[in-house]
Amino acid sequence: MKIRTDVAEMLRAGHSDTEVARGLHVDRKAVAKARAALSIPKHPRGPEPAATVEDLFQQRVAPTEGGHMEWTGYVAHTTPALRHQGRLTSAYRVAFRIANGREPEGYALPSCGRDGCVMPGHHADRADRKRAEAKAAVTRAWVRGRKRAARALERERAKAEAAREQRLDALYADIFGDSA
Repeated sequence: MKIRTDVAEMLRAGHSDTEVARGLHVDRKAVAKARAALSIPKHPRGPEPAATVEDLFQQRVAPTEGGHMEWTGYVAHTTPALRHQGRLTSAYRVAFRIANGREPEGYALPSCGRDGCVMPGHHADRADRKRAEAKAAVTRAWVRGRKRAARALERERAKAEAAREQRLDALYADIFGDSA
């Protein structure tokens, strides 16, 4: 069987029979016969799966005005979600992980004020929300003129932040050893 060189090149480059047929204006069945004659396996159907959940996330977002991103993928009960390697994951969790480099504690929710925003960096987990509430409590006390209460709240917040830093230092020491 005589095979056109351009058909053989495209098949060896990994194109599907349909892509080759459309691109070179040849019959799809002739391309299939050429693939069989060259002993090249059939091209897998469907889109190529994403290597990581972060790659899949990037495929499913679209930028909007104001520095936000909207979700163009699957939505499960009003929550943007994606399925990677058989596991359903919230797009908010993935965005939080991209921005912070760690898994969120509890739910990751948009904190920018825009419903459904999936822009990495626009999400807060339980710990972030708790720190923001403690800071807001100090501000409210100052505004109301309760300086002694504000100072006490600030000391409490600083103590909680120091305890958090100690926990993180211990965790990093366990993971990386004392050299980190």
